[in-house]
Amino acid sequence: MFHALADPTRRSTLARLAKAPAPVTELADPTGLKLPTVMRHLAVLEEAGLITTSKEGRTRTCALVPAALDPVRTWLDEQTEIWEARLDRLDAFVMANMKEEKK
Repeated sequence: MFHALADPTRRSTLARLAKAPAPVTELADPTGLKLPTVMRHLAVLEEAGLITTSKEGRTRTCALVPAALDPVRTWLDEQTEIWEARLDRLDAFVMANMKEEKK
């Protein structure tokens, strides 16, 4: 999941798909990349479960799978809690030391 999110091209593709499903050619236009390169990016996103693709005639359309980000969101929330608690303890330690130095 993090590998898929690490690339700015893939992140911008996800941002575009958050608005609405889009055909591959529409996703490729703003990147300036060749279609095979864009297809590789889309394959990484699909393998991570972040998007789904469907083919209708000659058009391949991609759609975002918002629920796929839930595990990342959960992990990030847990990490935020851990680091906020650590920073609170550090703040308390520094404040205690500053009070002792003033005495």
